[in-house]
Amino acid sequence: MSQNDNNKEIHDEQHIVENCIFCKIIRNEIASVKIYEDNETLAFLDISPDTRGHVLVLPKSHYENIYGIPVETWCLMNITAQKIAIALKASLSSDGINIAMNNESAAHQLIFHAHIHVIPRYNDFEDKKYTYIAGEMEELTKQIQEVI
Repeated sequence: MSQNDNNKEIHDEQHIVENCIFCKIIRNEIASVKIYEDNETLAFLDISPDTRGHVLVLPKSHYENIYGIPVETWCLMNITAQKIAIALKASLSSDGINIAMNNESAAHQLIFHAHIHVIPRYNDFEDKKYTYIAGEMEELTKQIQEVI
C-alpha cells in the first residue's frame, strides 16, 4: 500500500509483487533452500523454523492469503503440502506433522503471500525456534528429496 497526495491509501499490486519476499524467492532474486517445485507451487525450508525440517509451501502466483486463492491453486498447494509431510515423516522420522496457515495479522501472518507451514514435530520438542548449523539445510534437503 502507498499513499497519494490526498493521503488516501491506494492498492498497487505490481509494487506488492515486486517487493514481496516470497515472490522474490520464486523469481530467484533471494536465495532459498528449495525442497520441491512444480509449475504452480514451491516448497522451501523456513529460515526461522519452529523445528528441524519446517517447510513453507506457497503458490507461485501472488495471493495475500486464503481468501483470494483460486480453488484449483489451493488444491495444488495442499497436494504439495501432503507430499512434503509424507517426505518429512519418512526422512526425519518425526513423531507427527503440523499443517498450518496463518491468515491476516490477527492470526500471526507475517509474510503477506499465502503459504502453508509443514512442521515436523518430535516428542522431545522444546518450545523454542530451531537453528541450523552450517551445511545442515543442504544435507536435510537431500534427505527429504530422496523420499519425494
